[in-house]
Amino acid sequence: MPYESPISIRKATEADFPEWLRMRKALWPEASYDELRDQKHLFEADNFSCFLAESNSKIVGFVELSLRPYVNGCDTSPVAFIEGIWVDENCQKNGIGRKLVEAAEAWAKSLSLKELASDTRIESHHSIHAHNRWGFEETERVVYFRKGL
Repeated sequence: MPYESPISIRKATEADFPEWLRMRKALWPEASYDELRDQKHLFEADNFSCFLAESNSKIVGFVELSLRPYVNGCDTSPVAFIEGIWVDENCQKNGIGRKLVEAAEAWAKSLSLKELASDTRIESHHSIHAHNRWGFEETERVVYFRKGL
């Protein structure tokens, strides 16, 4: 069923912290609440921004952005990077993610940046498909290794 309520996109403020924390926990369930809560300082960082999707006074999604000096597959520096994007499951496939990406693009352009980058887990087919729909091009696939010493 299509999501028919109007969606507005706005910059997050510290007052949105409880909802931001809720959505971050939904996106990164393996992270502890303490770990996610301890990142509240990001709201004050110059190299960070967060936009929220709101409908009927309810927050239904977010995109979290940072500036990175280097991103695999990119040609410029710094690069605007989508650290996380999430849309409530009941609201997906209705253009909300696209509107959040458009807000990310506008933020990057306001800083005169030339590239917007993102990543996802290699097994996250849903996210890969969404990124393709949003106009991203895949640049590479990586498998990280670790060896304890």
